[in-house]
Amino acid sequence: MPFVNVTHITTYEYSQPAAFGEHRLMVRPRESFDQHLITAELIIDPEPREVRWLHDVFGNSVAIATFHKRAKELRIESQARVLHKPSELQDVHIEDYARDYPFTYASEEMPDLLRSIERQHHDPHRRIDDWARRFVRNRGDQGTLGMLTDMTAAIRREFTYVPRQQKGTQTPIETLDRGKGTCRDYAMLMIEAVRALGLAARFVSGYVYNPTGRRRATLGGGNTHAWVRVYLPGSGWVEFDPTNDIVGTNGLIRVAIARDIYQAVPISGTWSGFPGSYQGMNVSVDIHVDQGAPSETQLSA
Repeated sequence: MPFVNVTHITTYEYSQPAAFGEHRLMVRPRESFDQHLITAELIIDPEPREVRWLHDVFGNSVAIATFHKRAKELRIESQARVLHKPSELQDVHIEDYARDYPFTYASEEMPDLLRSIERQHHDPHRRIDDWARRFVRNRGDQGTLGMLTDMTAAIRREFTYVPRQQKGTQTPIETLDRGKGTCRDYAMLMIEAVRALGLAARFVSGYVYNPTGRRRATLGGGNTHAWVRVYLPGSGWVEFDPTNDIVGTNGLIRVAIARDIYQAVPISGTWSGFPGSYQGMNVSVDIHVDQGAPSETQLSA
């Protein structure tokens, strides 16, 4: 099991001192059976008046920072060390009744899954439905996991990855039309396609790393990353990363999970000051991996 060390720095620059309103930060990796948070530190300059923590409706850790100082720069640095136990494609177990598509979720699970099956984007001509149906066989049994794996690989193979730091996400239709996009665009396309097939899907924000320890060897590195979770009876929520054609969590560290991308923005907030003084934002994510068995002290942190 590797230790994954993440340093995530976001810097906002202004030509004149600005006043900062409340900022909402979602940069702390989630605790789970497959990723154990050893240490986590949040460093903010200028120093906030207060930082308080909460869990949102999805169980994500959210820091709320309020400020009383003006400054020409706001720098937010998150440092985390995670003990990661990645899962692979062969680790996915599906209950017999759900191994072939189509299937129906169990009645006791359906009420909690409905909002994650509900479509989020307008598609009057059913283009996303048509695209998703490419992966459903007309004859014979259709393996559920194989169908989703094929969809993940097709996005990686057929679309061109183009980094984009600007805010906002393409609609799934725009991604289809343009044939290119960022990891968040790919994630939203796959989520809508999976939902078009009647399956529950959620958006995941986090970090991608190369398990071999080499830096920036995967698409989406150097910034926050986005991928998809699909609910499969027997394994629960299973990760699919269409940007890198990954099934499972090998190389993926979860930070936030949400029904819609706008519920998982890493950093959001307000500022006030001289008009036109905002100079821009810079984001850097540095990840390095080291191997080794954890000590009892580390596991109890």
